[in-house]
Formats: sequence, C-alpha cells, structure tokens
Amino acid sequence: MRKILKEAKRIVIKVGTSTLTYENGKINLTRMEHLARRVADLINNDKQVILVTSGAVGVGMGKLNLSKKPTAITEKQAVASVGQCELMHIYSKLFSEYGIIVGQILLTRTITENEVTKNNAINTFNSLLEKHVLPIVNENDAISTDELVSFDKFSFGDNDTLSSIVAALTNSELLILLSDVDGFYDGDPRKDEEAKVIKVVEKIDDKMMNFVGKSSSKMGTGGMMTKLTAAKMATENHIEVVLANGDDMNNLQKITEGEDVGTWFRKGEKDVY
Repeated sequence: MRKILKEAKRIVIKVGTSTLTYENGKINLTRMEHLARRVADLINNDKQVILVTSGAVGVGMGKLNLSKKPTAITEKQAVASVGQCELMHIYSKLFSEYGIIVGQILLTRTITENEVTKNNAINTFNSLLEKHVLPIVNENDAISTDELVSFDKFSFGDNDTLSSIVAALTNSELLILLSDVDGFYDGDPRKDEEAKVIKVVEKIDDKMMNFVGKSSSKMGTGGMMTKLTAAKMATENHIEVVLANGDDMNNLQKITEGEDVGTWFRKGEKDVY
C-alpha cells in the first residue's frame, strides 16, 4: 500500500535537534554525513528535496561552549545566529562532497502572512529546485522569537510546524518527519513496555490529539504534539506524511521506496493553505 510514496516527486524532510546533535549540544557529524548522503541520493534519483532543519541554537551552544541554553531571548537569538552560520557551513561542506549545491532560506511568520512575500518565497523555492539546488530551511531565530519562546496556532513555534507549512507552500507530495522515536505509538513507550508503533493512521482526530503528551527531549522544542499537529496540517493539505526515526538515515531510502517504516499518516482531501 505504501508503494504510492515511491511516486512522490517533491519531498520535504524535517530533521530535529535531537537527531543532529548529542545531548551536550555538540554536532553529531556522523549523523549529518549520513543525512547528506541519503538526501543526495534522492536528488540523484530525480527527486526534488527541501530540507527543514533544526539545531541552530544547539549548534551555537556547542560552538560557544555553553553548557545550558540561555534564558534571555536576546542571548538565545545571538546563539542562534552563531549556530546558523556553523550549521550551513557544515551542510555546504558535506553536500559538496556529493556534488550538491545548497541554498539557505530563513522564514518568519510574516513572510507567509503577506501575499507578496509569500509568493516571493514560493518563487525562490521553485527557482532553486529547478536549478537542482537543495533549499535548507529554518525559522529566522535571530529575528523571530516564535520558536525561542513558545508556539501557538498563530506562529511557527517549532520546525515541525514550519516543515508542514513549507510542504504546503511548495505543493510537495510527501513530508518526512525524522525524530528520535520510531513512529506514533498506541501508548506511551516511556511508561508502557507493550506500546507499539501504529503503522498507518487514516485520519488524525481529536481523540489522538488529546492522547498525545509532550516529548522529554532536552534540546528540541518540538515534542510529539507538535509532530502530530504538523502531520494534521499536512494531511489536510493533501500531503502524505511519514514519522520515522532519524537515528538511521537509511530510513529515508526505505520510506521513499515504499517500505513499512515508521508511521504513515495518509493524506486527506485537497485544501488550500
């Protein structure tokens, strides 16, 4: 049944902080190298890929040798600014090894709320993809405070939500959320040893939303609630969503080849973002 995922031409891949960094905030270079290799392979297979990445604050903390995340917003923004440079430098270097050119896109909520800037963003995405450039997207944490403070329905607030919005803006067919869990469970795996990954979710309903608790990840801002919210947004915009573990980047290949990996949230009827 998942064979339809093989047909996806335009794919948004979201990677979280816990996937890209160690618990101490230092960058996990091995994981990033594996990510670059798998994404490059997808591009070589004529897929159009957009990468939404977290990790700017975590990488900035490592670069500045900070043991804990700053509490002041201005300090967080400064750390994010340093982290963005370091993150893009690493991505550019890794992807260049596979002949892939990258381009950075930093978004804020106001860009998507304004029709002119929204269309400019869409045109930029399309132009980069037509030139076989990999767009690497993050919220502009050095300017926007949405993700650094909290999130609600009026802001991005986390890169799970951002990836869903990007997928809708770019008319992508598949959104892959790489996390530190194997998928969406029928119970809390931290408390219930019998909890199992639900392989297919036909529709995200209120019962599911009420069931989900927040992640215990120390570095990331997005827990399971944000992932489920992002998946709901995407499926309502006629986009297939797969939530899978980013510890093994081979999952990217397996998902795009229609293998039974993670949780597949099936798309709903077409809506307009």
